[in-house]
Amino acid sequence: MEKPSMVITYKINEARRAILSGILGDAARLFFLTDLPSGLREQRLVEANVLLSWNLPKELGPSEFALLKKVELIQLLSAGADHVPFASLPQDIVIAGNVGAYAEPMAEHVLAMTLALAKNLVKEHQKLAQGEFNQFAVNRLLRGSTCGVLGFGGIGRAVARLMRGLGVRIYAVNTSGRTEEPVDFIGTMKDLQQVLSSSDIVVISLPLTKTTRGLIGKQELAWMKRDAMLINVARGDIVDQDALYAHLMNYPDFKAGIDAWWIEPFRFGEFRTKHSFLTLPNVVGSPHNSAMVPGTSDEAAQRAAENIKRFLKKEPFVGRIRREDYV
Repeated sequence: MEKPSMVITYKINEARRAILSGILGDAARLFFLTDLPSGLREQRLVEANVLLSWNLPKELGPSEFALLKKVELIQLLSAGADHVPFASLPQDIVIAGNVGAYAEPMAEHVLAMTLALAKNLVKEHQKLAQGEFNQFAVNRLLRGSTCGVLGFGGIGRAVARLMRGLGVRIYAVNTSGRTEEPVDFIGTMKDLQQVLSSSDIVVISLPLTKTTRGLIGKQELAWMKRDAMLINVARGDIVDQDALYAHLMNYPDFKAGIDAWWIEPFRFGEFRTKHSFLTLPNVVGSPHNSAMVPGTSDEAAQRAAENIKRFLKKEPFVGRIRREDYV
């Protein structure tokens, strides 16, 4: 019996090709789309049973989606699926996110942003550069504070582990209201007001879906403490951009760490914002690179390949995306 055909749709280096071949070589025939001339490219897509993709709308042409008649699984290299063109894909294709692949570095990034804001590192650095030396400038202690984690998957749990090490209480929100991770409170979205109003730090690690788009707006920001810190490493559109900017302007003690922006090159080919967030003294920004540490791409490829192998062997696999959450 011929092995299933797997097409890798994005450009991939030799090291990661070796990772995929080592894990999947016995389970599937691997084809790298960027190596193929146009005629053979179409043939491989027609024959494909599995796709491994990074940014599918940019990797396939509009007419090529109609060729995916035999595809059973699209495994994403990314954890999120908000960029997937669900309307262009056959209904019966299973789509899986790369669950947990980026959790540890992203959790460290959350902690770094939180500490930078709490300790006023950017602000005091700028004052030093201008010759102002205020040894008695007050900063904040994290120990004894409460961190609300919205989205308690791999990233959220990794954040909680780091925060607990600093003596921070954890209030978590997920879809089930249950977790085996040690927390001080676990609830669902119906508990959002309680979590936001109780937290000194709020970390957004949710997927962007129909339900979470615009989740944090004017009302939700008003529930938060006036000196709270909001850290977003998920997707920009979970937060209302206008409401956040107005809140930061109106409440200078409120702070934000923004790694995930509203208009980014991955989706839109450029970076821009409606408001000048990066000129505000109560904002720390980064270019959505919270996961980018050495070895991340290799580990992501390995996790994705292992998940594909489980799928092909009809074993339990992780990260199945609910199409109805997006369409």
